[in-house]
Amino acid sequence: MTETVPETIRYTADVVAVTADGRVLLIERGWEPFEGRWALPGGHVDEGETSREAAVRELAEETGVQVAAGDLRQLGAFDRPGRDPRGRYVTVAYFAHVPADTRATAGDDARAARWWPLDSLPELAFDHADILHGLADPTRR
Repeated sequence: MTETVPETIRYTADVVAVTADGRVLLIERGWEPFEGRWALPGGHVDEGETSREAAVRELAEETGVQVAAGDLRQLGAFDRPGRDPRGRYVTVAYFAHVPADTRATAGDDARAARWWPLDSLPELAFDHADILHGLADPTRR
């Protein structure tokens, strides 16, 4: 019998904040990996916190955008090995509709926060293009 070694798994939450006019909120990463690339707002789930609570907190910390936890809809869990070069990360992604005039300001670890048209996105970090691809399925909104 072979003995398995437990894998260290990190737990994160990401937010897909979208306006009615078809723009998504992204942050420019200010650190490695993928420094200078754009990503969904998100980060680690803290001890004693749910992924939904972490999503609300991370969105506010990184962009200044406030949403209620109850307004977030879960898109799914993303756990493909290799999705993060730092090791095994599992993220739960949440969707939020926000008003078109919502202002975002970079904070925390973000160099910039910007609304991007969904049909004209920059190259994204991690597997965030895959997460956004799920928006094409209208049953996910």
